[in-house]
Amino acid sequence: MNRKIIGKTLGFLLLLECLFLFPSAFITILDGQRDLLGAFVGTMAAALVLGGGLCFLCRKAEGRYYAREGFLIVGLGWLVLSAVGALPFWLSGEIPHYVDALFEVISGFTTTGASILTNVENMSRGLLFWRSFTHWLGGMGILVFLLAVVPMGKGGYSVHLLRAESPGPSVDKLVPKTRQSATILYSIYIALTVLCVIFLLMGGMSLFDSLCTAFGTAGTGGFGVKNDSMAGYSPYLQTVCTVFMALFGVNFSLYFLVIMGRVKDALKSEELRLYVGVIVGSIAIISWNILSLYNGNIRGAVHDAAFTVSSIITTTGFATADFDLWPQLSRTILVMLMVIGACAGSTGGGIKCSRVLILFKALGARMRQMLHPRSVNLVRLEGRRVEDETLQGVYTYMTAYCAIAALSFLLLSLDNCSLETNLTAVMACLNNIGPGLDLVGPTGNYAHFSDLSKIVLMLNMLLGRLEIFPLLIMLSPRTWKRAG
Repeated sequence: MNRKIIGKTLGFLLLLECLFLFPSAFITILDGQRDLLGAFVGTMAAALVLGGGLCFLCRKAEGRYYAREGFLIVGLGWLVLSAVGALPFWLSGEIPHYVDALFEVISGFTTTGASILTNVENMSRGLLFWRSFTHWLGGMGILVFLLAVVPMGKGGYSVHLLRAESPGPSVDKLVPKTRQSATILYSIYIALTVLCVIFLLMGGMSLFDSLCTAFGTAGTGGFGVKNDSMAGYSPYLQTVCTVFMALFGVNFSLYFLVIMGRVKDALKSEELRLYVGVIVGSIAIISWNILSLYNGNIRGAVHDAAFTVSSIITTTGFATADFDLWPQLSRTILVMLMVIGACAGSTGGGIKCSRVLILFKALGARMRQMLHPRSVNLVRLEGRRVEDETLQGVYTYMTAYCAIAALSFLLLSLDNCSLETNLTAVMACLNNIGPGLDLVGPTGNYAHFSDLSKIVLMLNMLLGRLEIFPLLIMLSPRTWKRAG
């Protein structure tokens, strides 16, 4: 195992985090809150010292790294960045308990949006900006950003980092060079984010609110700067977020095809069709189901249904209405959307539409095989055969997913909260959504959970964002052996 390349990459990540903290520190200075500036300066100093130290100690790092190093870099990188990123909240005293501060920042980086804060508007603008900015950084992936801006060596092996951090059953490079692929992904990401900010500004939203809202929308995170999330903004601004949340839930490879002029190929995507079909169908059913709550106001029912469906399936977590008060059918559909999630290769969470397609296609193939034992039944997706390795990966992922969800649900029951609270809290964190039902609904938060439950939920967030395997591999003793 190439330990030095792991240390050097972690050092680069910490140095990047130091730079990422500058905008928040600058906002704190503009607001004249010099008493809070020390929290940012102290955190930046810690990141600079630790990152610089690792880069110096591992300056002679060379050679290749493979899948094992890629998984370890991703797993350790997200843990280290979260541990340091929580310091501004803790050092400032605005979140006095470090476990709570860590919960908040992990929720940010993993784009979950679950919060322990009971009054968001009491927080300083500098910390609110950092809180929302973590969504944007975690949305496309911090390692993907590193690949885009820092040369990681020759040989093409840096694709292991891209595959370990990017969501979905399989990740391929858009172009032959990994760094160029990462640059394309972030260019599309930045362009869509800027476009979202422009549309929000056109609706009269302030620059600060526009940036924070766009970060949450782009990263499909859902941290808001208002206590009522998006409910207090105009219908136009809510509609902008509805559209952009759905756009950021699309596989970014399809945007690349559109840019290359291959629009028909992009529109033929089976995953995209499932994603759009689920959204449209869910909006129609929920709108009908909640119409009585809106006194027959079809426009209002469709508006809130569309916003909520877009928010939940993309695992963003913004809210315009308390959907915990909706009829059981609507709430059940929303819980199902939590699990399905967005497209692979997007900033959204969940198990991904592509996995759902593969599982159903594999089920169909297996049934045909049972009826006609001598027939050859291949699983195909997007016109191509799904390799056995990919199928095995999907089955393994779903097995681990169910086991982790069950164990987490059992551990949370120690807090004696309702079954609905515990189950949806696990689903919301494991699928990186944020709000669930009952005590963790759109008007609730996660402050009432014990430290043990918060730690379990933090692990759920990381496992969900990193697609389970990087953390599991990191915890395996065999991973750390020099041989093999």
